[in-house]
Amino acid sequence: MDLPSLAVILRAALSPNPDERKAAEESLNQFQYTPQHTVRLLQIIVDGNCDMAVRQVASIHFKNFIAKNWSPHDPEEQSKISPADKNMVRENVLVYIAQVPPLLRVQLGECLKTIINADYPEQWPSLLHWVKLNLQDQQVYGALFVLRILARKYEFKSDDERTPVYLIVEETFPPLLNIFSKLVQIPNPPLDVAELIKLICKIFWSSIYLEIPKQLLDPNLFNAWMVLFLNILERPVPLEGQPTDPDLRKSWGWWKIKKWTVHILNRLYTRFGDMRLQNPESKAFAQMFQKNYAGKILECHLNLLNVIRSGGYLPDRVTNLILQYLSNSISKSSMYNLLQPRLDVLLFEIIFPLMCFNDNDQKLWDEDPHEYVRKGYDIIEDLYSPRTAAMDFVSELVRKRGKENLQKFIQFIVEILKRYDEAPLEHKPYRQKDGGLLAIGALCDKLKSTAPYKSELEHMLVQHVFTEFNSPAGHLRAKAAWVAGQYAHINFSDQNNFRKALHSVVAGMRDPELPVRVDSVFALRSFVEACKDLGEIRPILPQLLDEFFKLMNEVENEDLVFTLETIVDKFGEEMAPFAFGLCQNLAAAFWKCMSAAEADEEGDDPGGALAAVGCLRAISTILESVSRLPHLFAHIEPTLLPIMRRMLTTEGQEVFEEVLEIVSYMTFFSPTISMEMWSLWPLMMEALSDWAIDFFPSKYYCLQLRPCNSFWSWRMLRLSTQVT
Repeated sequence: MDLPSLAVILRAALSPNPDERKAAEESLNQFQYTPQHTVRLLQIIVDGNCDMAVRQVASIHFKNFIAKNWSPHDPEEQSKISPADKNMVRENVLVYIAQVPPLLRVQLGECLKTIINADYPEQWPSLLHWVKLNLQDQQVYGALFVLRILARKYEFKSDDERTPVYLIVEETFPPLLNIFSKLVQIPNPPLDVAELIKLICKIFWSSIYLEIPKQLLDPNLFNAWMVLFLNILERPVPLEGQPTDPDLRKSWGWWKIKKWTVHILNRLYTRFGDMRLQNPESKAFAQMFQKNYAGKILECHLNLLNVIRSGGYLPDRVTNLILQYLSNSISKSSMYNLLQPRLDVLLFEIIFPLMCFNDNDQKLWDEDPHEYVRKGYDIIEDLYSPRTAAMDFVSELVRKRGKENLQKFIQFIVEILKRYDEAPLEHKPYRQKDGGLLAIGALCDKLKSTAPYKSELEHMLVQHVFTEFNSPAGHLRAKAAWVAGQYAHINFSDQNNFRKALHSVVAGMRDPELPVRVDSVFALRSFVEACKDLGEIRPILPQLLDEFFKLMNEVENEDLVFTLETIVDKFGEEMAPFAFGLCQNLAAAFWKCMSAAEADEEGDDPGGALAAVGCLRAISTILESVSRLPHLFAHIEPTLLPIMRRMLTTEGQEVFEEVLEIVSYMTFFSPTISMEMWSLWPLMMEALSDWAIDFFPSKYYCLQLRPCNSFWSWRMLRLSTQVT
């Protein structure tokens, strides 16, 4: 197919008419394996006279085709792209990568990553020479872009696979350092310079992530790099041109290189600056790093954080990384001595304000409470959260340096609580009280084990925490529930206090604000575990379960299911009247979570998949709790069969163990094994034969999984693995 004809088909793929789109897609599929098809797609992508929408469709089709066909998964299968076409793509994609607009560069970058991962160095030995050559002329951006992809290939490789890195560093780092130095010295640099520096930082990061290449162990060379990184760290970010939109601002080029610089220095400090390393060469490097750089970095970090005191801007990720560095410095005497003179300012004027409820929290609470809940319980968000890093710093400080810091920090919190109590209702510092409660909850382990605080905890909870169950501020009601859950296991001298807190948490499940309801359910788990008299919960169990499943329909979170598991485990056979309804609700929640996980193509939110696994575990807990009531299993079976039937295939390999456990209960405790249950046997056989050898190191690995109650299921597994 000639270029004009291909362009017409690509344009038709954008048609609002579904029949035209389908015909265009069929044509693309028909011609995709013809000679020079990939080359023609590449020509359209880089043709500046062609419509941008057509170029974009071509780039997406090109990326998908390369990803699928450049290197077949089966070693025995021959690539459907001819060697001549591969050579032409390799020769031209390097030149074009810097010429196309960013929208298209992203797609070509993904193609290049696929090709480099498959071909370098064996099928593409000239690539490194091209990079080195272009680092020395006017094609610097393209060379840096390609070198970033090349270095990233080896970022996580083990020692025996990292050999090519040494040659990459040897050949490219001298010109790379020279470019870096020139860029840093440019007065009033344009934003394009920030993009180049960011690429250099990413290349350096990938090259040193697991191991510092031997070339960089040279003190003079390493010092040259460190001088430049410290220069970037100390240099103020330009005010001119900063976006006002928060999302755009944190992604602005100059803030991105600040983030990557902090990232690199943190990595050097935490992985390679540890004096306890046994390897003599590594230990010598650690001593040199601690002596020459660790303190300077600490000083720069503290100066950056100081911006927060005056109301200045610092991206959340940068703040988080800096606080991680400070947390790692607490245990080292030389570093703590540098930190100590500025510790009070850091603790009370920077750290504590980060722990308080703020304007962004309130906006999210009001506009998108579901997102507020997700961010609050997402472990990925913790990597970016200044609040989480602030909590970690305080926890580490009182754990490692508690003798000189715990009392003064608690006294500070007490003053916050006192001012709150004394202020009139219209002027109460709700947000500071929120930060104080967060601090109390974060330090629960330390306070529960340290005199004189452990003897005062009940009084503190009654006076300062339980009173907020009825606060007019929703975020304080939520925080009260969370803190109460943290301390539910202490020995209450007055059981009425425990009882009141339990009922307040239960009442919180009916709060009009979603985050309060969610925090109340999480707190309930601790109260159920700590409850010595189930008579406190038994009368309200039906209403409790009803509220619980209303919440599960609103929020997908594995911690919700953990609470249900705890209730079922605690009440055992008493759950029999609710078993059928519980399994129905959990099955419905499972399908909902699976749909959410399937819709999340990028895998950005693991919450849905984790909640789905939690639903299956909760079903197993219910089945175990009613195991002495075999007549129930026949009623429950139709609800669970669709899950077992679908998940006992290769599609369900991530939850295979959990589903097998359900199968084991349904076959071992049920009075009879129905024909529907027997129909699962061939599904299990087929699934195991497809992937057991790949996933299990030995044919008896299945026997090492969580023990099944059913000899029948155990035997099925054993026979299946022997067959495969």
